[in-house]
Amino acid sequence: MKITAIKDLIRKDVPIYYRRLFSGTLVIELLSNTIESHIDFTVETKPTGVNEVIVTGMDAVDYPLLPLMKEIKKYISVLDETGGLPG
Repeated sequence: MKITAIKDLIRKDVPIYYRRLFSGTLVIELLSNTIESHIDFTVETKPTGVNEVIVTGMDAVDYPLLPLMKEIKKYISVLDETGGLPG
């Protein structure tokens, strides 16, 4: 399983400055299949300065949820650190 991209990524307006909401289409490569799934997630900055990724909505995917969420959160964290998320 590999997360290849998040397409059509948009940022939703939220009046809380430390919380950023996003939605898009997650592209996952499972064995030889490529699956696209809608995803909603939040990147919240904690008082300690650490960013926390929270996946709030996603279409059902036929794959174990725990390793999938771990990879999604890692992929989103890397996007956030490298400036890949819309400002």
